Amino acid sequence: MTATLIYCYDPMCSWCWGFRPTWTKLQKALQHLIDVNQLTIQPMLGGLAIDSDVAMPEEMKAKLEGTWKHIQSTLGTEFNFDFWKTAAPRRSTYPACRACYVARDIGLEEEMYHAIQEAYYLNAKNPSDLDTLIACAEQIGMNADGFQKTMQHVKNERLLEEEIEQARHLGLNSFPSLALLIGDKLTPIPLDYKDHSSMLTAIKKALS
Repeated sequence: MTATLIYCYDPMCSWCWGFRPTWTKLQKALQHLIDVNQLTIQPMLGGLAIDSDVAMPEEMKAKLEGTWKHIQSTLGTEFNFDFWKTAAPRRSTYPACRACYVARDIGLEEEMYHAIQEAYYLNAKNPSDLDTLIACAEQIGMNADGFQKTMQHVKNERLLEEEIEQARHLGLNSFPSLALLIGDKLTPIPLDYKDHSSMLTAIKKALS
């Protein structure tokens, strides 16, 4: 039986950005299990914040900027703090999540995820804005018109909301989250943001 490692994330979650180097190492360390069909990795979108056109309150902006500073000091993660001076933040991550959902259909989910993260955290662009997401889509080789049409379809059909409900049903309520599904048994994998080895050990133990 092939096990499934579920990676629950939000492309605008700063802790997901901080986790990215360690997650990349873990994926590489698991590749041999993927190659022999013992394991598959399934990304799942968590959805931090619903669609909104409301400007982010100053108190929340200060709180999130503080979170970035905490992650930077704890993990050494790079952030471009100009975002808080030049952008018009909104508490709305569903559009960025939909962009990843759309890219998944053509095998570019991870590329879209990374393009959004880099636009946001390194280039001070706002992924709550459709223009930013279209630029990310074009950057990874997607057609802008097709991307916009599919984004609207995913929104109209509430496909993202269905996936978020599935994540909640599995108890994946924080981002990032890892859980190993073997048959109908779900085993949460405790995260280590600095070292992938303990997660690798936990996954191998659950598989055995």
